[in-house]
Amino acid sequence: MKISAFSIVILLLFSSLACSQDKADTTMTFEEYEPKSTLVVPEHIVKSAKYPFIDVHNHQWRMATQDVSETTAEMNELNMAVMVNLSGRSGDALKAAIENVNEHAPNRFIQFANIDFDNIDDPDWTEKTVKQLEQDYNNGARGLKIFKNLGLTVTDSEGNRVPADDPRIDPVWAKCGELGIPVLIHTGEPKIFWAPIDKYNERWLEMKQFPNRHRSPEEYPSWEEVMSEQWNIFRKHPETTFINAHLGWMGNNLSRLGELMDEFPNMYTEIGAVLAELGRQPRFARQFFIKYQDRIMFGKDSWRPEEYYVYFRVLETSDEYFDYYRKRHAFWKMYGLNLPDDVLQKVYYKNALRIIPDIDRTLFPGN
Repeated sequence: MKISAFSIVILLLFSSLACSQDKADTTMTFEEYEPKSTLVVPEHIVKSAKYPFIDVHNHQWRMATQDVSETTAEMNELNMAVMVNLSGRSGDALKAAIENVNEHAPNRFIQFANIDFDNIDDPDWTEKTVKQLEQDYNNGARGLKIFKNLGLTVTDSEGNRVPADDPRIDPVWAKCGELGIPVLIHTGEPKIFWAPIDKYNERWLEMKQFPNRHRSPEEYPSWEEVMSEQWNIFRKHPETTFINAHLGWMGNNLSRLGELMDEFPNMYTEIGAVLAELGRQPRFARQFFIKYQDRIMFGKDSWRPEEYYVYFRVLETSDEYFDYYRKRHAFWKMYGLNLPDDVLQKVYYKNALRIIPDIDRTLFPGN
């Protein structure tokens, strides 16, 4: 049988297409690689928390002027009863934020004050800062938030780094204890940010996307030094309640975090932006939550309502092998902790009710 030249061309074309389809794309980067799992397991997408909850770690920078109606509507869909705004600022800005939310969304927001470490060398800095904190409390602030710049980038007039446990700040911590308000303190960064940016660094993608997040030992003190300064504050001020933000950057080492919980009964913690650490160790994390159920609170950090679904799913279900929402934080999969109801209630709202003053208890069942 004779085969025409045209038929040969068509056969060669189809053969070429088949080969090209089978050929692996070896030019793909890690950032582009997004495999779709073929695993078929039960799924429980949770868009509303099982119990009303308090988010103790959120940031609303324009609360003095923003229309909070959209935010509260989104909170209602999530079953978020109260949001703690850690970016309340101070002075007139704080007062305006409190007046705005009290008028348009009473009892739904709690404001934490912030302090300014500029001019810490001034001989009257401590006295002025304590006085301003008292005024902020009188205006309605119900906590103090310390940002990560303290201990990392805050410097004095001579360019020296100001450690978190600088004695000039001691009266501020003491005043919080006297007022009965907690200090939510963010110190340092994940320990891996100090490690070399190489193939062994599990946050390599984040370091590539945000090189300024790397903490070079030539520019910064070690992670141990920075965090030890924080722990020294807890040790020096046992009458003040501290909330160690982001699981104290020890979500990847819960045994060590447990040692700190045992040493410092005045230290609480929250899970903002570190859920990925818990979701990859569900059995051990579940044991940790049960053991320290009176000291852990719910936090998220950034306000993207759809991301809360992953938090609910990790805390409430026993689902397996599902996606986190941000690849640079976790290229691995999540697993649910399926926390007992009594533990879940403490994490969602009971622990926060105990240490943050003036939250409306009628928003929560049985309180």
